[in-house]
This record gives sequence, structure tokens and C-alpha cells, in this order.
Amino acid sequence: MDFEEYKQIIKKRMGKKRFIHSVNVSKEAVKLAEKYGADVEKAQIAGILHDITKETPPEEQLKIMSDNGIILDNVQKSSQKLWHAVSGSAYVKSVLGITDEDILNAIRYHTSGRANMSLLEKVIFIADFTGEERDYDGVDIMREKAYRNLEEAMAFGLAFTISDLAKRNLPIHKDALEAYNEIIIKNSN
Repeated sequence: MDFEEYKQIIKKRMGKKRFIHSVNVSKEAVKLAEKYGADVEKAQIAGILHDITKETPPEEQLKIMSDNGIILDNVQKSSQKLWHAVSGSAYVKSVLGITDEDILNAIRYHTSGRANMSLLEKVIFIADFTGEERDYDGVDIMREKAYRNLEEAMAFGLAFTISDLAKRNLPIHKDALEAYNEIIIKNSN
């Protein structure tokens, strides 16, 4: 399948607002891939597909994960917001037949991040934060950092996520903490 076919698939699976977001993330991922030397085609595909199961009912997401042998840890079980990344990656592999591990991981970790992220994973993580329609407090800072230094943008995005979750008394997945610590330690040397 090509990009336009993937775009039509997601258009049928989500509302207009989420579809616009997915298109914007894909566009942003292409720009960031060009700037930082990631595979542009993979960035475009991962960007358009990153939220493919975001509007899928929770029971169906659980079934997708179960059918694909995925066992959620305690934090994931209690954080439905993380499910779409996990179920989306499994769906893209099992239903759409995408086997490229970098694309699958970019979808899988676009919400939490993780230690040892690939360049493509970082591009999708940042593109999700900086898509054209995003308007949260701090988005302009994030956009500026995204085009100045990818590692700096990752640190800012992870700190934003961790802080937001902590303020709302929500669990923070170890992947986010490990990604944050890795970037902070690496960039303090």
C-alpha cells in the first residue's frame, strides 16, 4: 500500500478532527525527517498511521492487543491513553501488513517514548507534539526547539508529559521516565 491508501484507511477510522491531526503529524514528520536525516517515506507513513486506533473502543483495543500476544503492565492497564499506541502498532502489523520495525516502534512509542529511541521514533514523538493544529501552552516553545535541536525537543516534550501526568495524579509509565533520564544524562556530559 502507499501513503494515499493509508490516508483513506485512517479517514474511515476516525473523526474529522483526529484525521486532520494525523495528516498534520505526517506533514510535520516529513519536515523533521528532512531536517534530521530520517527516512522521509517511513516518517510520512508512521505519521499518518500513529493514531489509527485512537478512536477504537477500549474493548476492541484490548482484543487487538490480546490477539497479538501483548500483555499490558500495571501502568498500561490503568492508563487507557497509552493503549492506542500499543494497539495501533499491533493493528498496523497484523491488519495492514507493515513489518518495518522502525515504523511499528515509532507508532508504539509515540505517546510514552522509551530509552534508546531511533531517529524515526523521535521524529514521530515530536511531530505529534507540534502538528499544525496543536495549540497547548508551550507549543510555540516546542516548535522552536523541534527545529533547533531534536534532543532538546525530546527532553522538553518528555518533561511536559511527565509534569502534566504528575499534576493530574496519573501514573507515569517507566518508558517515559527512562527516555527522559537517558536524554538528560546524555546531554549533560
